[in-house]
Amino acid sequence: MKTKLILLGAGKIGDAILNLLSHSGDYRLTVADCDPQRLAHVQAMRFPDVAVVQADISDAKTVLDLIDGHDVSLSACPYFLTPVIAAAAKKAGSHYFDLTEDVESTRVVKHLAKESPTAFVPQCGLAPGFISIVANDVASHFDTLRDVHMRVGALPTFPSNALKYNLTWSTDGLINEYCNPCEAIVDGQLREVSALEEVEHFSLDGIAYEAFNTSGGLGTLCESLAGKVRNLNYKTVRYPGHRDIIKMLVRDLQLGLLDRRPILKEVLETAIPITRQDVVLVFTSVCGMREGRLEQETYAKKIYSQQVNGQLLSAIQITTATGICTMVDLVMQGKLPKAGLIRQEQAKLSDFLDNRFGRFYAA
Repeated sequence: MKTKLILLGAGKIGDAILNLLSHSGDYRLTVADCDPQRLAHVQAMRFPDVAVVQADISDAKTVLDLIDGHDVSLSACPYFLTPVIAAAAKKAGSHYFDLTEDVESTRVVKHLAKESPTAFVPQCGLAPGFISIVANDVASHFDTLRDVHMRVGALPTFPSNALKYNLTWSTDGLINEYCNPCEAIVDGQLREVSALEEVEHFSLDGIAYEAFNTSGGLGTLCESLAGKVRNLNYKTVRYPGHRDIIKMLVRDLQLGLLDRRPILKEVLETAIPITRQDVVLVFTSVCGMREGRLEQETYAKKIYSQQVNGQLLSAIQITTATGICTMVDLVMQGKLPKAGLIRQEQAKLSDFLDNRFGRFYAA
């Protein structure tokens, strides 16, 4: 019998999720969105076993009615809708998964997950998401930990503007990462550090990059590794020069203020085009003691856009959508608990990469 699953949000990532799940043959899908153009696109794609519903996802009662009767609920909506969708999933007795990078909305999900008979699995994507699974796996190879550094970037393959950047996912989520405080463990203490700071430079495969603090990428790893690591941090990777321009917009022009972020969103979406020709870079470095020696181990991976089931998906679509689809599979297959809060790092890297969706990371 197919698992009944509802996807709330039919944007770029939702499109990729539908592609993967509908062609698996194991899920009967409903997708809900308020935008008729997005739903028309879904219908035009002719995904197998997918029904569409136009609805106001910001309305709590509407969302509860939508979710009711579905075994699994996936949110691919902006972070500010997370509390509404997660609360409805709990009332409806549906397993809940989301992609949010937002720290505050994730705290709501954690509260709802307490004593829940169904699984609550927030932050299933790339970062937070897969990067936490990788970091936790590499960290498990050490007797004691000193430093865990996590670096992730979703970048255009062919940068052609001053920002050396193209929009590849949610603009709201991008602004959130650039503007909100960041968690880190510094000298053994949990701290908040400022976004866009602590810039570092490195190269991989002969290409120069910069990395700097952004919000949300650590997920729940600070809690999981508390008391076990001296330094833990997450930084976003960009091409050199990007951070200085963003800092000018966010700080100097004060477009990072809550009431001015809609202006920043309009500026970015008006001036910066979307691209499907992108590359996702995943880089994790762990340093610690192993068999009495101080050693370092690094995981580095690049994923490019590609054709999936006859549809061209960008690298960020692939990495984000496969993240949440894999976690759904692992819960439904019993490889992760089916009740309460499930942290990304609870998933074994081997289980993730062996999964039919997670294999895109292993290719």
